[in-house]
Amino acid sequence: MIKDIPELVKAEVISQETADKIRDFYREKRGQSTNRLFIVFGILGAILVGLGIILMIAHNWDELSRQTKTLLAFLPLLIGQTLCGLVLIKKQDSIAWRESGTAFLFFAVGASISLVSQIYHIPGNLSSFLLTWMLLCLPLIYVMKSSIGSLLYLIGITYYACETSYWTFPNSESYFYWVLLLTIIPHYYLLYTKKLQSNFMIFHNWLIPLSLIITLGTVAKQTDELIYIAYFSLFGLLYLIGDLDFFSRQRPRNNGYKVLGDLGTIVLLLILSFDWFWVDLRRKDFVFLDIITTPEFFASTIISLFASGLLILQLKNRSLKFIKPITSVFILFIITFIIGLSSPLSVVLTNILVLAIGILTIRDGAKLGNLGILNYGLIIITALVVCRFFDTNLSFVIRGGLFVSVGIGFFATNYWMLKKRKSNDQ
Repeated sequence: MIKDIPELVKAEVISQETADKIRDFYREKRGQSTNRLFIVFGILGAILVGLGIILMIAHNWDELSRQTKTLLAFLPLLIGQTLCGLVLIKKQDSIAWRESGTAFLFFAVGASISLVSQIYHIPGNLSSFLLTWMLLCLPLIYVMKSSIGSLLYLIGITYYACETSYWTFPNSESYFYWVLLLTIIPHYYLLYTKKLQSNFMIFHNWLIPLSLIITLGTVAKQTDELIYIAYFSLFGLLYLIGDLDFFSRQRPRNNGYKVLGDLGTIVLLLILSFDWFWVDLRRKDFVFLDIITTPEFFASTIISLFASGLLILQLKNRSLKFIKPITSVFILFIITFIIGLSSPLSVVLTNILVLAIGILTIRDGAKLGNLGILNYGLIIITALVVCRFFDTNLSFVIRGGLFVSVGIGFFATNYWMLKKRKSNDQ
């Protein structure tokens, strides 16, 4: 493009002033790309150097005295602190140096804790180690104004929640995770106000909802069935957040809230389109006074209220025709769940709901002329047909006919859409 600029100026297609602006634009774009690469390689370099130091120490570990081991255990920590101190004094405005120093010190803290514990045989488990590590590294996020520190911290507290509640269940609980999660909200808000289009903001938009999805199951202790309501409401809430004005203007790959909320809702509906869950649900003897005291009930209620509030706000600000069907699925599922306590009709309603979402998605894709949305709707219907293929006593002829019908539907709708595009372009 830049090579063609002199020719365009000579042919008087663009003015010299416009040519200068185009050159400045591409020069600035190249500079931003270079800065991004410098930040990425700086962070990777810091992590690799830290791991290399740890490996070199580990190679001759058994032959060293306790005093030497202690000195070497604190060596990465001292190097990391010195590096971060120099960054704050001399390179505070450099994102690459800030993030690299933080990444090095983050892993140095973990290495020092584990080495000192091993040297002096300090008792403990992985959960307490992760908790101590994350708490010690939390100030790094704000002192260094570091987004890589925030992302590593998110991964760490998610691992802590999984280790505490999933892998050592029922010996411990991870309620402290929710407090730890709240501590990064100020940094996330700072990113939102000052670095809205940055890659770090995009990574947070994926990691935060992903962390919530992974850890929500840790509250399931007594009435596991209610956690499905909590998850549907969480997916609805995530989708509604992703449908807010700021997020809706982003590309789908940058909008983790909307993508995860949509996919999570569809996957859960497909899972519950089988009869096994509803059969088990009808066998349960629920006592209302016992249910309302369970953590699953509290989680379901709180998340459903948040999702409902956001849905009402969206209904006030938008016309009904712009509201996506996926946004109200969590309310419909609560109704279906209540029906399922006493009736097998719930499994039929779930299948109808999946089919309706697929058809409405196809309709939206056709209206917008978007092949991606249209094919996504067809994929939803195909997934439903596949589920029913393994779940019914229909003959193979009928099952084969269903697959042929879906295949013809894929071909016909895509052909129609492409033909419509060509006619509009002419």
